Amino acid sequence: MTHRRTLLGAALAAPLATPFLRGAAAQTPLRFSLDWALQGNHGMWALAEDRGLYAREGLAVRMDRGFGSGDTIVKLASGAYDIGFTDPSGAVKFNAENPDKKLVSIYQVFDRTAAALVTVKGRGIDKPQDAAGKKLGAPDAEASRILFPAFAKAANINMAGINWTSMAPNLRDTMLVQRQVDAVTGFLFTVHFNLVGIGVPEDSILSWPYAENGLDLYGSAVMCRADWLERNGETAAKFVRASVGGLKALLNDVPAGMAALKKREPLFDEALEARRFAMTRDRSMLTPNVRSNGLGYLDMERARLLVRTNAEAYGIGSPPTAESLFTDRFLPPASERAV
Repeated sequence: MTHRRTLLGAALAAPLATPFLRGAAAQTPLRFSLDWALQGNHGMWALAEDRGLYAREGLAVRMDRGFGSGDTIVKLASGAYDIGFTDPSGAVKFNAENPDKKLVSIYQVFDRTAAALVTVKGRGIDKPQDAAGKKLGAPDAEASRILFPAFAKAANINMAGINWTSMAPNLRDTMLVQRQVDAVTGFLFTVHFNLVGIGVPEDSILSWPYAENGLDLYGSAVMCRADWLERNGETAAKFVRASVGGLKALLNDVPAGMAALKKREPLFDEALEARRFAMTRDRSMLTPNVRSNGLGYLDMERARLLVRTNAEAYGIGSPPTAESLFTDRFLPPASERAV
């Protein structure tokens, strides 16, 4: 899914064609990978393009769908993409094993991880502690599954007797509904609305976000390779500034954001995705911390907690430092990030 928008409208409005063409040719191409198929929160980048925020920064951004945060990390590391939206938790292990290709978070879009334990009524799980001895499901390398032992420790869940079933991400919700597993882990807003989309009554869905039950970690972020960032710091700052502007536009006009995504994916369900975005906004994005300090605010103590938690979960003896994994140097001024 590649999106390139023409500048025909601007060209017709320009008094001279030659200066316009010279400006268009000067645009910096940027390859941007999302974490998953188009969802409501991705509207921030669709609006950044449609409202000319990228063009204003001199950027020509190609935005492609993703196939999971882990896949996006691999694509960034390989150089297939310049910038990606992915989970820094997955980068802790990757950076420890690939210091020559290490990734850096340059804009924390999700102040809280969206990872959650999710089930439906009638499975004998009415609180997190009831997961003890049950059959849980998730893709093998997904962050929500890797972090589950840390969540279990924080939420006082007895890990003894828990039996894990692995599945492809697109089968997770169906396997839960078909009772092949008792509960699943995944991003709260992804699993919740996928279940709604396949007919599960909303009042039957039970969920416990990790961040609201003792494991308050950062969530998904704009990330890139450290060596690319060294060469392209100005471009990175421009992309972040446009992203912040796009998110503000989405917060102010959710229907416009959903319509922008619908243009890119005809099967996009605007009503359902608006609801998905509302959950994402309220649970992971506009937290009290963000309302007080602005979009993308970075607290290095919380960054260190993320590194430490993942190092313990993965058994990493020499994890990367939080300072090497997170930076706020490319954020616009706090006055531009206020909400």
